[in-house]
Amino acid sequence: MTDRPDDLPPAARRALEEAEARRKEAAEAEAANPRPVELGGRKGPEPVRYGDWEKKGLAIDF
Repeated sequence: MTDRPDDLPPAARRALEEAEARRKEAAEAEAANPRPVELGGRKGPEPVRYGDWEKKGLAIDF
């Protein structure tokens, strides 16, 4: 099975190509200007990744 079947409509193929170009552009921009490292911050995944602040299993909605 392929990631991009040949039977997709032209608009769908074009959308996939545009999305790939945007991902590549974003990765290049991140590589050229990386985010600063947080000193003394929390360990682990970003606590606001789902729009909630989570600490010790408790989630607080913003």
